[in-house]
Amino acid sequence: MQNEPTIILSGTDPDLPRKLPSGLGRYKGRRQIGRGGNGVLEGAFDPVTGRTVAIKMLPFDIHAVPNERRRLLREARVTAQLQHPNTVPVYEIGNDLVHGIYFTMKLISGENLFEILKRIATGDEATEKAYPAVRRVSALGGACQALAYAHARGVIHRDVKPENIWVGNFDEVYLLDWGTAKVWGSMDDQTVVRYDATALKKAEEEQQLQTLTGGGQRPGTPLYMSPEQIQGTRTIDERSDIFNAGVCLYELLAIREPFRGANIDQTFRNIIHAEVPPPSEKAPERNIPKLADEVVMRALKKRPAERYQTMRELIDAILDIVQLLDQD
Repeated sequence: MQNEPTIILSGTDPDLPRKLPSGLGRYKGRRQIGRGGNGVLEGAFDPVTGRTVAIKMLPFDIHAVPNERRRLLREARVTAQLQHPNTVPVYEIGNDLVHGIYFTMKLISGENLFEILKRIATGDEATEKAYPAVRRVSALGGACQALAYAHARGVIHRDVKPENIWVGNFDEVYLLDWGTAKVWGSMDDQTVVRYDATALKKAEEEQQLQTLTGGGQRPGTPLYMSPEQIQGTRTIDERSDIFNAGVCLYELLAIREPFRGANIDQTFRNIIHAEVPPPSEKAPERNIPKLADEVVMRALKKRPAERYQTMRELIDAILDIVQLLDQD
């Protein structure tokens, strides 16, 4: 969790630095604040604007790999063009002589929804009180607003999950990680992506992601894939994001994952074939309203034509749930 940066007098000094190095040399006090298999996140101070920023770059061992450079540049440009209150502002895209492609963005505070859900699942009463169901569902509604904006501009996120939904210290909500986004008119439209269960299993083991209850491993992205993502059809559109958001809504309400299997293969079979019980049956102790069940189960329909057809429709349904939960 990042603390809110404090505005200091030196950051408002009217004079620009006399010497401004190029690339990452511009930023002072760089420190690593996060790391994944395909990205490193640093915090740093920008003496030109006088603000603290986040810098995303590739790990050094892959920073010169063409496909990885292309992926990071794509993420930076998609994020930069999606200027919405629920997306993170991008400040600069650059190419450092040593570290390669990087981009800087707003350094956000708070934490992601998965960390919040994990504590609630282990019985943390303080977290439950701070993040009741109405606040959790409202956060998803904010992320869906970003998705509706992206869909209107021809972008499908394809990786909507609690880890990518960030809740700020002042109730800001951000949808992160547009690195796997599909842009209409790109090569993705002509390419069928088929998911290799063996490769996903290897990635799962490397990431060591935990389940909500702390036992075993969490397959991460596979838990939220739509049937059409798994089957590699050519019809990946905004209704796939609607399915992903529906899985998130189920989890936010029930504090349980609807499709988890003993392994990734079984998880995929559950997503494609299994009819899961509504969240109120999965977690009867949580008093989930019938309306929420109806919204979740429609979003999770196997056939895209039977789901909500636009993100705006799902947002309206989520707002109805929020209004109902707010009355309790």
